Amino acid sequence: MKLTRRGFLAGGAATALGAAGVYELVDHLAGTAPRRPAGRLLPEQHLLDGVQLVRQDGVEVLVPPLHHQLVTVRVEADPHPSSLRDAQQEVERVFSGLEDDYPATPAGLGITVGWGMPYFRRYVPDQASSYIPHDRRAGASALLDAPRFPSDPEETVLEENDGVILLRSDVRDHVDDAVARLRKASPLQITSLRRGFAGGGFEGGTSLPKQMAIDAGVPGADLIPDTSELFLGFTSTQRAGIGPGKIANFETLSFVDMRGTDYFVNGTHMHLSHVTEDLELWYVNFDFDERVTTAFRPGLQVKPNAQTVAQGPEEAQTAADVRRDFDRTGRIGHSAAIQATSRLAEDVTGPDGAHYPKGTAIPIRADFNTLDNPFEFSIRPEELQQGPAAGIHFVVFNPSSDDFHRNRMAMDGVLPDGKLPLPPRDRNQGFNSVLRTTHRQNFLVPPRRHRSFPLAEV
Repeated sequence: MKLTRRGFLAGGAATALGAAGVYELVDHLAGTAPRRPAGRLLPEQHLLDGVQLVRQDGVEVLVPPLHHQLVTVRVEADPHPSSLRDAQQEVERVFSGLEDDYPATPAGLGITVGWGMPYFRRYVPDQASSYIPHDRRAGASALLDAPRFPSDPEETVLEENDGVILLRSDVRDHVDDAVARLRKASPLQITSLRRGFAGGGFEGGTSLPKQMAIDAGVPGADLIPDTSELFLGFTSTQRAGIGPGKIANFETLSFVDMRGTDYFVNGTHMHLSHVTEDLELWYVNFDFDERVTTAFRPGLQVKPNAQTVAQGPEEAQTAADVRRDFDRTGRIGHSAAIQATSRLAEDVTGPDGAHYPKGTAIPIRADFNTLDNPFEFSIRPEELQQGPAAGIHFVVFNPSSDDFHRNRMAMDGVLPDGKLPLPPRDRNQGFNSVLRTTHRQNFLVPPRRHRSFPLAEV
């Protein structure tokens, strides 16, 4: 069932990887869906219960859902309070109906709804100014517009969607059903569809990223390691590298002031971006040792061709460690630089009594591989390119916009103790020379109880 680049472009899928395009291969190539533990509906939208845990090279790894779909939307509702509440109830019926039909697990359907600054500015500006948590470190709202970062190309689009819905499931029909129901929700206009997949060679077989990229004719696809979880060859879902439990909730780490209300307790912040990856540049011009240095840090010793590298609290790097490696080698690694801002600097006990030791990861990543170029569908067809492109839809949950911005600036060599003297896209600066961000935006993710048109009822 090989899909060549010529055949891909000649078929109907050439129009923005249409619904019947290359993603139909996921189920064919993945085979049987992973065995999943039972799960439950959590007060947090961003947390997905029932995720399988396996071990690779002695490291615990989370097995993500196979199918991922992002649906960005514009609100088409009368701003009058009663009309907005009617729209709120209509959209909530869609989400509640899906949860009645599918358990909130990878075997069923995970639903996460986020809202951007355009929604809050247009529909509930006064309520937002009083209720949205305030970031203590930034001295600003916990939700900020996404900026352009130093290594972003000039053409990076800073988006202005009202909202986004992240759908995750092992079963494509569940995701497609959710999109079909959202299309019928009159208060929402779909502005883009962004599809992708996840799945490493956790059972020892050839992983989805390699098979999908080869079948789509992506240059450099044949160089992807056989069991790689991501196009770039390393495992991203190791348990210790993803924030545990409620750590990314607004209320957990006291990074933000909840403004004397529990309205957004169990909520969080979500960053979304689309990033293309140059596989030929990565695999042809970077040997394995340099890929380890680039992805992790200079001097890290791992076994040849390893994909899962321990990144637990005890391996976490500080700004001083990163600067010392730079002074010695003139290079920084992606993980090490980000760990300087994304790991706990001291032990923390959350308001629910949960203990988070020093070095624990804060961000909860939910990114996934994609062949979108840059999206499956957009209301702005001029931004869609023909043919597939290797990349990721990067989804990450942090306690605030500023917390994400600190991590992203660290990727560009801006550490808590100052900027390293590296050009923004220098080969010696992590992944920056092989990645290109096409779009980005920040969203606020309310708790499940307020996911539909937050603050409309206030």
